[in-house]
Amino acid sequence: MIQSETLELLEWPRLCQHLATFAATKLGVAAALDLQIPATQAQTAELKAQTQEAYQLESRPGGALSFEGIQDIGSALQRAELQGLLGGEELLAIATTLAGARQLRRIVDSAPDVPTLKELASQLRTYPEIEQEIHRCIDDRAQVADRATPKLAGIRVQMRQLRDRIYQILQGILQRQSNAVQEQVITQRSSRFVIPVKAPQKDAIPGIVHDSSASGATLYVEPHNTVNLNNQMRQLLRQEQAEEEAVLRALTEQVAAVKPDLDRLVVVVTTLDLAAAKARYGYWLQANPPKFIELGEPELALKNTEKLDDENSDDENLEEEQAEKSQVLIRNLRSPITLRQLRHPLLVWQQQHEQGFAVVPVDLTISPQIRVVAITGPNTGGKTVTLKTLGLAALMAKAGMFVAAREPVELPWFDNILADIGDEQSLQQSLSTFSGHIRRISRILEVLKTGEKEGERQAERAEEGEENSESPIPNAQFPMPDAQFPIPNAQFPMPDAQFPIPKSLVLLDEVGAGTDPSEGSALAIALLQYLAQHSLLTVATTHFGELKALKYQDARFENASVEFDDNSMQPTYRLLWGIPGRSNALTIAKRLGLLASIVDEAQTYVGGASQDVNQVIAGLEAQRRRQETKAREATQLLHQTEKLHKEVSQKAAALQERERELKIAQEVAVNEAIGSAKSEIAQIIRRLQAGDQTAQNAQMATETLNQISQKHLPSRKQPAKPKPGFMPKTGDRIRIPSLGQTAEVLSGPDANEELSVRFGIMKMTVKLAEIESLDGQKPETKAQLAKVAAQAAATAKAKQAASEPAKPNPEIAIRTANNSIDLRGARVSDAEIEIDRALSKAVEYGALWIIHGKGTGQLRRGVHEFLATHPQVSRFELASQKEGGGGVTLVYLK
Repeated sequence: MIQSETLELLEWPRLCQHLATFAATKLGVAAALDLQIPATQAQTAELKAQTQEAYQLESRPGGALSFEGIQDIGSALQRAELQGLLGGEELLAIATTLAGARQLRRIVDSAPDVPTLKELASQLRTYPEIEQEIHRCIDDRAQVADRATPKLAGIRVQMRQLRDRIYQILQGILQRQSNAVQEQVITQRSSRFVIPVKAPQKDAIPGIVHDSSASGATLYVEPHNTVNLNNQMRQLLRQEQAEEEAVLRALTEQVAAVKPDLDRLVVVVTTLDLAAAKARYGYWLQANPPKFIELGEPELALKNTEKLDDENSDDENLEEEQAEKSQVLIRNLRSPITLRQLRHPLLVWQQQHEQGFAVVPVDLTISPQIRVVAITGPNTGGKTVTLKTLGLAALMAKAGMFVAAREPVELPWFDNILADIGDEQSLQQSLSTFSGHIRRISRILEVLKTGEKEGERQAERAEEGEENSESPIPNAQFPMPDAQFPIPNAQFPMPDAQFPIPKSLVLLDEVGAGTDPSEGSALAIALLQYLAQHSLLTVATTHFGELKALKYQDARFENASVEFDDNSMQPTYRLLWGIPGRSNALTIAKRLGLLASIVDEAQTYVGGASQDVNQVIAGLEAQRRRQETKAREATQLLHQTEKLHKEVSQKAAALQERERELKIAQEVAVNEAIGSAKSEIAQIIRRLQAGDQTAQNAQMATETLNQISQKHLPSRKQPAKPKPGFMPKTGDRIRIPSLGQTAEVLSGPDANEELSVRFGIMKMTVKLAEIESLDGQKPETKAQLAKVAAQAAATAKAKQAASEPAKPNPEIAIRTANNSIDLRGARVSDAEIEIDRALSKAVEYGALWIIHGKGTGQLRRGVHEFLATHPQVSRFELASQKEGGGGVTLVYLK
């Protein structure tokens, strides 16, 4: 059948062998080697969900599925069902399989987001009582244990006692008749204990001869003294065997009673192992899960875009007939087929395990309206590999496997995947290359025809409302019983009987080859036009130039070609879309070693038109490469821009959030400061009101307010002494950040603040500001010292002004919006202008609150220096912590 031929042509069995290496059990290996292709898309969806969930578990640390202890117990279950007797090893295998299945179910049940696997695992019945009974009766050597039954234990006790008596008697004979025995050993013949006696001295030990050595020099004799004892031993052995058989029979019956559940357990475990193998194989391939594209609504499309002849343009009937013939009813896909960076899985395996060549991925992006893709290009350029790669990708997607392509992986679910690849020439069947291709293509067309008839029947049943009438789908891989070819997926009937197109993928290699080129090209054109109407997608390779022109006559056709490098004169195996390829037969023949004189002579017979076309195609290919290069550069620039925009947006959002948090914290601090100040001031006012309102009491209240300010205002506290600055000396080790080097100081800084250093064999002169200590301290330069001195002077002046006794003021200064100014973010020069304006307006309030923020302290120092020289300022200090602390300065006006 053509379906099985397609699997062989696409090397599906070889891929199954690779998949089997990732299975953990013999059951999984067998299932992978005989991997079935689902008959319905619902089955594929189920298998894909299993693979994806197994992939999730395999990707989690410690979450992978464990199949330890699980064995193939199928034959043992069948024998138990047929009332056969299971041995100890088979029973132990059943017990370990039950334990392994229980552990497997425990792993699945504890994993999140795996509903499909949990549903499978819920079907596992592991019967711990049977497992415990098997381990109780069967020991680790697969023998029936003494603890199985009391009767068996008693029999074995008697056997051990009897064996000891026999050994004692035989040991005495060996010692007394040491000259007559061949060797000082006791052995067994026919389950009876004997001793080896030399043949010439057999009369020295009277007894029964049971055997002799090959040379006849040794006789194995059972002395008369042990005959009765051996007889008793034989009876006990028969009793032991009968009791052991009874134990094994009881265990076998227990297993046979639950055989349906154990059969289901084997199926579930095999399914889980196969899903895990697919997941591991997909991970190794760096593959991605496929997404299936559905068909859209039927619509009209142009079949032939050629214009009518002018001489027939006046005939209206002819125009209408031609218009009808130029339109066909098709159902396009809802989105393009997208397979980017698609790799052949067998070539990837060959590269990794067989030291093969690097795999060149191909890009397949096929528009929804395209029905036929014609791939042209040089021989040995990768056209056939492209067909096989696409066919395997479709089969892997149907089987619930990941596809070796970059995300997103989008393709239709094909009812049939049919291929004519390779040469079916046969001397025994009198088949030529051409006839072999035609017979195989005929079988492909028969499958499509059978699918159309079934689609029509489904459409008729849908119209009659027979919703429950469904076509049977066989469980076999492709064939159905009593018919040569399968029917398409009954789950997706075609609602329009005018277009019952099956969702088939047809792959044709060198279509129309093997015969006269003119007739072969004509046959190829007719065949591809037929397939455009009767299959969902057809991909064909060809060398016929006439097939390249179909794209410009029918919107359902598309051209593609394999790239050829004119510089290296070798194919690159890349697939170019929209551009027909050049065969480059002469170039390849020369590269493969054909005489150059023959190639040059052949070049003279090539027509000029053909050379012109090849030059045009070469120009198109060069232009395509330039566009691809620019597109890659633009994509990289776009990614960089998006990344930069994302970083800037995140930083801006973080800054806004930080600013919001600071505002909230500041508001809370200000409110707390206002509340505390109001409470303390109110107490002072109440004391003034309760006592005599004299100047002495007012002075005491003023001193109390000063104490409050001393307690809350940081400006009144003694500042910490600054740490002495770093100053390098000769012999010190310093770091030069601009050079990323550590160096040794050769001479200290001079008047220009320059010093000589050495690192390695180099000596150089650097500025004092360009170095730092090994622990990161910066040296103090003259500019920094002058700046610190100016700040210290301004601070001393502010302290002096603050230490002057304040004039008694019966009114307490209260902070309002009219006597507050916010200078955060302003420059010092701009802040001075704003402060001057605010001071003139705040005279009536007696105080001004200046909000300058903390930050680097530059704005605060500039504000303090300006206030220290302003004629309206009596004194100033940092506000209390409740009012902003070091970020706010309180100014008292004269």
